[in-house]
Amino acid sequence: MNKMILANLMHRPIRALISTFAVAVEVALILLIVGIMLGMLTDTSNRQVGIGADILVQPPGASLFVGVSGAPVSEKVANVIAKLQHVTAVAPVVAQLSTAGAVSVVDGIDLKSFEAVGGPLLYHSGGPFQGPYDIIIDDLEAGSKHARVGDKLEVLNHEFHVTGIVEHGRGARQFVPIATLQEIVGAPGKASIFYVKVDDPQNVDTVIREIKSIPGMQQYGVRSIREYLTLMTSNSIPGLTTVIRVVIGIAMIIGFIVIFQAMYAAVMERTREIGILKSLGAGKLYVVNGILRETFVIAVAGVILGIAMSYAAKAGLKAKFQTLPLMITNGWLVRATIIAVVGSLLGALYPALKAAQKDPIDALAYE
Repeated sequence: MNKMILANLMHRPIRALISTFAVAVEVALILLIVGIMLGMLTDTSNRQVGIGADILVQPPGASLFVGVSGAPVSEKVANVIAKLQHVTAVAPVVAQLSTAGAVSVVDGIDLKSFEAVGGPLLYHSGGPFQGPYDIIIDDLEAGSKHARVGDKLEVLNHEFHVTGIVEHGRGARQFVPIATLQEIVGAPGKASIFYVKVDDPQNVDTVIREIKSIPGMQQYGVRSIREYLTLMTSNSIPGLTTVIRVVIGIAMIIGFIVIFQAMYAAVMERTREIGILKSLGAGKLYVVNGILRETFVIAVAGVILGIAMSYAAKAGLKAKFQTLPLMITNGWLVRATIIAVVGSLLGALYPALKAAQKDPIDALAYE
C-alpha cells in the first residue's frame, strides 16, 4: 500500500504540491496570527513586570492595557500612597497611546521616582533628560527607527530630542518628562497609573488593603503584579479568544476545501483502479484506509512546510519590524499540527467513502 500511495502522489505531482502548500498556509496562518496576538500580550505583560513595581494602582474603570485610559486622576495620589507603611517608592506615570506610524505607548515619567521603583535605567548610549522635550527610547525602538542619540523624533505631533537609548523591557519603548506629556495631552498634574514598590514582598497584600481603605480610593484598581499577570491572558481579554477561534476556523476551511477537491478529483480519476482493487478482494475499509493514508502524508508534509514557513516569516518580520513581538510556542505548534491533520482527514473522508462504495463491475467498466 505504501508503494501505491507514493505512486499516486507522484502521478499528479503538481496537485500533490498544491495540496501540501494549502496545508502549509493553514499552519502558517494559525501560527503567525496567533503568535502575533499572544506575543503582543506577553510582551505587554513582561514590560509591565520589568518596571520593577510590586503593585499597580489604576483609576476606576481603567483598562488593563496601559495607555488606553488617558490621565484622569491627580498625581498627588502618589504622595498619599507614599505615606503608607511598607511603601518605599511610588512612581506616577502618564501613559499615552500613539498611532503615528505604528501603535505604541509613550510614558511620561518622573525619572527620579521611576528609577526609585525599579532601579536605574540601563543606558546603551546617552543619558537622562536634559530638557522638557528630550526623549529616552529603548534599544529595539532605536533599531526599528534607526535612531541615535542626538537625533530628532516626532512623537504625538511634537519634536523630541533623543537624549538616551536604554535596554528594552521597562514599561513603554518611549519615555518623556511627565510634565511635558501632561501638557501635550491637556492633563496638567494628572496621571494614568501609579507604580508602587514595597519593602518586602510579603507585605504586598497588606499595602493593597491599606490603599483600598484610603477615602476616595475604594473603587481604584489596585493589583499586585502577580494578579496582573493572571489577568493578562487570552481568556481574560474580551474578544481575543473569539478572534483566535475565527482565525483557526478560516484556516481549517482553507485546508478542508483544498484537500476535499484534490482527493475527490483523485478518486474520480482512479475509478477503474479502485474497481481492480475491489475485484481482487480489497474491502471498503482497505480503500478508505488507502485514501486517508495518502491524505495523511500530504498533511504531514504540509505541516512541516508550514512550520518552516512560519519560522522564516518570523525571522523576516523580526528583521523588518524589531518591535513586533511574535511568539511561536510548542503548545501552538502541537495545536496547529492537530488542526491541520484533522481538517485534512475530514476533507478526504467523503471522497474516501465514495470510493469505497463503488461497485467493482461498474468501476471496471468506467472509461
